[in-house]
Amino acid sequence: MGRSVVVDCLITEIYRLTKGCDASVLLDDTPSIAGEKNAPPNRNSLRGFVLVDSIKLQVELQCRATVSCADILAIAARDGVNLLGGPSWVVALGRRDALTASSSAAMSNLPPPTAGLSTLASTFASKGLSMRDMTVLSGAHTVGNARCSSFRGHIYNDTNIDAGFANRRRLGCQRVGGDDSLAPLDATTSTRFDNGYFQNLIGRRGLLHSDQEMFNDGPADWLVRLYVNDPVAFATDFAAAMVKMGNITQLTGDMGEIRLNCRRIN
Repeated sequence: MGRSVVVDCLITEIYRLTKGCDASVLLDDTPSIAGEKNAPPNRNSLRGFVLVDSIKLQVELQCRATVSCADILAIAARDGVNLLGGPSWVVALGRRDALTASSSAAMSNLPPPTAGLSTLASTFASKGLSMRDMTVLSGAHTVGNARCSSFRGHIYNDTNIDAGFANRRRLGCQRVGGDDSLAPLDATTSTRFDNGYFQNLIGRRGLLHSDQEMFNDGPADWLVRLYVNDPVAFATDFAAAMVKMGNITQLTGDMGEIRLNCRRIN
């Protein structure tokens, strides 16, 4: 479980598509910073912060003020995916950490679980990411969990969902209350990084509305079929997309800082 929650945290740090991989999501709120941890898309959902703290502590003991929290996130995302059975890739290093965070940026840049395909595609395109990038990166949902409040509308109101799957999810997610009840994003192999997420989509068993939009008689359908039929293509494309996404608007050189504690600026 430890590996899967840290992967969920690390991928979300990049997937949120705000300023890039700058570790801003790790900052605690202060009187002057209304950060991303408690922004509605992340509140009571994003996990793994204690594990990141532990990694940072061990790194600082060996090499003080040298390795940024942003680089730790990028490396741990790669290693977490690989330890769960997924691909590996070369992580370019040298990122520095943000000096602030923005709740409003998280709100405006992180695609909601209710988003349709056109909204998802335009959000990713605004960061230079293609339909193929978007589809393969959604495969990160092969691990991790979602809150009932994130998928309630899909299991009760949508029609593009397998009836048996919807009924099973309703057992743990009532129409009212229990917002924090969790369900696996990939009910088949929730702790293994594989192409099971895409297999679920073809079976109309995507947990989130935004998940099932990837396979809903639209332009991403062929990519979902590709990743079901060719796990190597999924692994190769995912690794390439993670490199591409991890390079979005990095802080380097004299920008930002190298935090000593990932939760606060120096």
